[in-house]
Amino acid sequence: MSELFAQGHACVIGVGGDLPNTVDDAIGLANILKDPERCAYPTEQVRLLTKEQATRDDVLAALDQLAQTTTTDSTVLVYFSGHGYQVSSAMGEAYFLMPFGYDQTKLHKTAISGTELTTKLQAIPAKKLLLLLDCCHAGGLSDATTLPYEAEKAPLPPEAQALFAKGRGRMVIASSQADEKSLAGRPYSAFTLALIEALAGKGASKKDGYVRVTDLALYAREVVSRRTRDRQHPILDWFDVADNFKLAYYAGGDSEPKGLPFTGEPEIESEPGEFNRQLIQQTEVIASGDRAVAIGGSVQGATIITGDGNTVGNNNVIQRVTQLGQNSINLGTAQNFSIGDTIYNDKE
Repeated sequence: MSELFAQGHACVIGVGGDLPNTVDDAIGLANILKDPERCAYPTEQVRLLTKEQATRDDVLAALDQLAQTTTTDSTVLVYFSGHGYQVSSAMGEAYFLMPFGYDQTKLHKTAISGTELTTKLQAIPAKKLLLLLDCCHAGGLSDATTLPYEAEKAPLPPEAQALFAKGRGRMVIASSQADEKSLAGRPYSAFTLALIEALAGKGASKKDGYVRVTDLALYAREVVSRRTRDRQHPILDWFDVADNFKLAYYAGGDSEPKGLPFTGEPEIESEPGEFNRQLIQQTEVIASGDRAVAIGGSVQGATIITGDGNTVGNNNVIQRVTQLGQNSINLGTAQNFSIGDTIYNDKE
């Protein structure tokens, strides 16, 4: 039997950028939610935003859409995988989620504040809402010493406390404690891997076909801690007042689990940022738009700066630059290069 979990709605966000693993995590979570043999959310009710489709405007618009398309009887899951920062300046403190394309000198215009996130979530009428935050990854703001504020990794927006403390049908789970990093892995990060396993039926307290929210939370807490050898511990805030509501099916309406939606033995990185660095080294670089350039062939010690807002890799550190002027290129040592549309550069 395969039956839709018709009340299920989701917004799943993986920002990419300097955290390429977050894209795989978001895709994996969205896929199991839409899988008719497992969670069975209606496909059109699962919104997946990754990379260029995960900007500030895109994320806020998707949350607005949830507010417009859900009812009090809906079940809503919001997942964000990317950076989360607590920023302190002369103006005070503020929490920010960093979507794709954020500008660290213009956070209020390119990032999403905790207040904005909470306001958007408050507008969603669903009485059953789960917020999942896979934040506090390795890496982050570059050249932070030159900025007029201090930023530290933070797993949860403080502004969300009032929202989740009041609603018994609302719950938030964060991937790690404030002083911990969230570890990446294959095929998914330690946290997202546990979520996907729970959504496939692992940790279910009753074999009645349903994934319940506190079952998912307890499973994630136990498994993530064990897999990371006690280096990462999910936060289950407001866990004691949350209802154990039904979040999804785990077998498309059947009671017998269908197994995991992937094969092979999962692997968790040995140190924070290890897997992301490996992915960055294999990144596909595409040159497009005005004054865009791609270099193929053998290139040694090359620095390419051209066009507006292009990405330059240097010693595996991604830098986003804006080139002023016209048709400007800066090369170090280059051999046998050609202009093309797509290159694969193992130095990025």
